[in-house]
Amino acid sequence: MSYHDHIALDPGERGGKPCIRGMQVTVHDVHDWMAHGMTEQQIIEDYPELVFEDIRQFLAFGGRQ
Repeated sequence: MSYHDHIALDPGERGGKPCIRGMQVTVHDVHDWMAHGMTEQQIIEDYPELVFEDIRQFLAFGGRQ
């Protein structure tokens, strides 16, 4: 599965930052939360519209930038 299935770049959303499937959560948000100690499970509890695969694709995408 490609990150294109999970991540969108829309100039009208969050200033064109890469976001998850039209949501307001950016790749940077997920990286920042995890850098501050949040686990994937905690992020999903806070944002139940996310799934584990979304987070994994965010991390993979962020590593390419």
